[in-house]
Amino acid sequence: MEVFVKKLNPNAKIPTFAHEDDACADLYSDSNFIINPNEIILVSTGIALQINNGWEAQIRPRSGLSYKHGLLILNSPGTIDSGYRGEIKIIIKNTMNKPYEIKKGSRIAQIAIRPVPKITFLEKDVLDDTKRGDGGFGSTGI
Repeated sequence: MEVFVKKLNPNAKIPTFAHEDDACADLYSDSNFIINPNEIILVSTGIALQINNGWEAQIRPRSGLSYKHGLLILNSPGTIDSGYRGEIKIIIKNTMNKPYEIKKGSRIAQIAIRPVPKITFLEKDVLDDTKRGDGGFGSTGI
């Protein structure tokens, strides 16, 4: 499958796969940023995508940044619809007690391309019974 990438500025990097069999490609910062403790920022990638109809892009965190540096990708996974042609930006929160520097060209998130089935929602007065029923929010114990 081909996904077309438009660089919105010369600093931008096209997503890359670190390994041939990776499920996600890395996304890169196109600028330098400092994220202060407990701050939430919007990090620019400098790219826009053309995704085929019937597909979406999902933005996910990089495990090393989360574990080692406390950086979280909010709204994860973030969805990029096939009709969107604007810049891909990443919502990052620093959960640590010290600032974190993101440098231009740093890997900041991952992107996965996934199929999206067409769905029709139909109203029904009574839903089929299941073993779980309406149990939720901790119904299986702690």
